Amino acid sequence: MGQTDAAFDGYRAALADAGLLIPSGVPGVYGWSGAFEDVVERVDRYVTRMGADARAEVIRFPPVLRRADYERTGHIDALPHLVGSVHSFVGTDREHRQLLQLREAGADWTTALRPTDLVLTPAACYPLYPSAAGMLPESGRTVDLGSFVFRHEPSPDPTRLTMFRMREYVRLGTPAQALRHRDDWIARAQQMLAALGLDARPVLANDPFFGRGGRALATLQREDSLKYELVVPIVSDDAPTAVASSNYHLDHFSRPFGITTPDGRLAHTACVGFGLERVTLALFRAHGVHLGCWPAAVRRTLWP
Repeated sequence: MGQTDAAFDGYRAALADAGLLIPSGVPGVYGWSGAFEDVVERVDRYVTRMGADARAEVIRFPPVLRRADYERTGHIDALPHLVGSVHSFVGTDREHRQLLQLREAGADWTTALRPTDLVLTPAACYPLYPSAAGMLPESGRTVDLGSFVFRHEPSPDPTRLTMFRMREYVRLGTPAQALRHRDDWIARAQQMLAALGLDARPVLANDPFFGRGGRALATLQREDSLKYELVVPIVSDDAPTAVASSNYHLDHFSRPFGITTPDGRLAHTACVGFGLERVTLALFRAHGVHLGCWPAAVRRTLWP
């Protein structure tokens, strides 16, 4: 076992021993205790308070996306290893019996399932873009989103979850409006995390694009300074974990869905996203597993 794996195991065991984490037997999938959920909800409300001046539209989508809309986002081209497709049984009684026979034989009964029209949402903002097709108002739009999201990247790292909650503020508008949103939220998110006693710093980052072509995409993303992550030491001081990110998408999402500004040009979009479980895990790591021992200033911020 490497040093990193030992650190993952140690933090996961500490969370489980404290009753905060309930292992499911699948890497990256856990249950959480009432105390953990209380902090998640408090972090969620904190994000709402800190974003109140944006006067954002509040929209909530379920964590599934129409497959046809998903295909238009380009996610499958760049990040196929993260996708989760929803499959269901749609057969006859005879085919059901065949499925049961496969299961009883210890064979792969999932071959009897068929893909539905849905995929699991990879980011909270993805369902927004199909619904935003057409011309934006002069002032653009700012939207407050929140959802469970899915990414197929099982890991022994307890901060890398297969399904997790994401809160986002998305800006749709001119290039200047979108870029200002991205840059403002880098500074704001750092201040928010500092108020929680977290030593967060912004770093230039890239998405985990797939394959040889992905390396070129990652280089371009970094060269154009499109993505910044706010990283906090959780499992490792040497390899801090991203708990939030602030991203400028250019016209990547507006082009396939025909989102335009009033002058007829393609809109640009930007988003800030907070991983609610990751922020919560960072808080338990920084301040201990017993809420009563947390610094008074942090408690006042989350329990105003």
